Amino acid sequence: MNTPVIRPVVLCGGAGTRLWPLSRTHYPKQFLRLVDDFSLLQNTLRRLDGLEGLGVAIAVANEHHRFLVAEQFLEIGLKVEIVLEPAARNTAPAVAAAAMQALREAGEKTSPLLLVLPSDHLIADVTAFRNAVADAIPHAQAGALVTFGVVPDRPETGYGYIRRGDPLAGGHVLDRFVEKPDFATAQSYLQSGDYFWNSGMFLFRADVYLDSLEHFAPDIRTCVAAAVASSRRDLDFLRLDPVAFAASPANSIDYAVMEKTDRGVVVPLDAGWNDIGAWDALATVGQPGTNNNTQRGDVHCVDTRDCVLFSEGRLLATVGVKELIVIATPDAVLVADRTKAQEVKTLVDELKRASRSETEFLHIVHRPWGSYEGVAHGPRYQVKRILVKPGASLSLQKHHHRAEHWVVVKGTAMVVRGDETLLLSENQSTYIPLGVVHRLENPGKIDLEIVEVQSGSYLGEDDIIRLEDSYGR
Repeated sequence: MNTPVIRPVVLCGGAGTRLWPLSRTHYPKQFLRLVDDFSLLQNTLRRLDGLEGLGVAIAVANEHHRFLVAEQFLEIGLKVEIVLEPAARNTAPAVAAAAMQALREAGEKTSPLLLVLPSDHLIADVTAFRNAVADAIPHAQAGALVTFGVVPDRPETGYGYIRRGDPLAGGHVLDRFVEKPDFATAQSYLQSGDYFWNSGMFLFRADVYLDSLEHFAPDIRTCVAAAVASSRRDLDFLRLDPVAFAASPANSIDYAVMEKTDRGVVVPLDAGWNDIGAWDALATVGQPGTNNNTQRGDVHCVDTRDCVLFSEGRLLATVGVKELIVIATPDAVLVADRTKAQEVKTLVDELKRASRSETEFLHIVHRPWGSYEGVAHGPRYQVKRILVKPGASLSLQKHHHRAEHWVVVKGTAMVVRGDETLLLSENQSTYIPLGVVHRLENPGKIDLEIVEVQSGSYLGEDDIIRLEDSYGR
């Protein structure tokens, strides 16, 4: 049998609110580096290296995260096609858009296989994962809709389950999906050996998936087909038509197709899978340190045990504590009982109702041209550290309510200020009066860093009038 083309479809949605304060609305958990030097998103594709027949991946992403997704793949040198969802409609429409795009690009060739992968999961045993994919390929080529069932190692109540049916080569007939059970039921599932955790990962032919949608959820296929047909290119992104896509019913692959089909197959996956649903999950990943502590960053412990300790920058020191979660970022500190890790979501919901900005952005906010970081703020002023990548520039813009002072601390800045164009080097500065049109650009070969002092009656990010923008904002 010829090796088919496998198009990975990476689903880049998800909020990860239980991983606050590291995970934020505009920087959710798939972008975090939690266990090594790569983000969960980057590792989702890195673990595929070596799979035979691997084609260009398709990432389906929230429009607001588009530059983050592009930057993370650029960091690891991967070319990825990025499809932008104008609205959240769950996994069934997202994968339908990827399937239609993959078929459009395949032309008259055989339908590619789609390996559907959430972007925020951890898999410790990469070889076992690749072997499971290899076991699934013949079934998917033959027209089956394959899902991967995680072999459970405990009676978990936080996951849905899949019951296996008759055995097949490398897997089983998919008998049925089961909702999250209570503890006693989960224990019985574990003891029976007939149940797997639902991983949310799939392998199937693009045409078979779309035919299944046509049969079981035709409204989804119709709306997504219209959204793809009216899509447009924007830089390196494919933008789906917002009206047509928003008209699609919101549904998961499980509910829309997998629970109704008689072509389902489940392939066991025993590869150290973890969806990192909350901070306590990190305690089960890798090898715990001294006194069973899981720690990352600048952490120093005395008489501390069974804790999850993360620091983003500042020194985190503990004395005489146990079974705590302590997460320190420059703008927030979380202290929680390890047994209450799931309740972090409740805390975040309360903070959002209070309109706390700490739920929205990290202290470092990423933009297509670089990033900025809040340093200090007070009544009528705030200070930011701005980094602009070589060759990049901010939009040509003006502000109605604030003036800005810029000091170059590294690199070279080209500044448009009204009718002037200035070239500033390290230790030089300029002033942008209120209402004056301006632009900041890095013409050099190294990163440009400036310190910006804003002053005025209103300092919100929405006080930006863009006149020209390279990134279509």
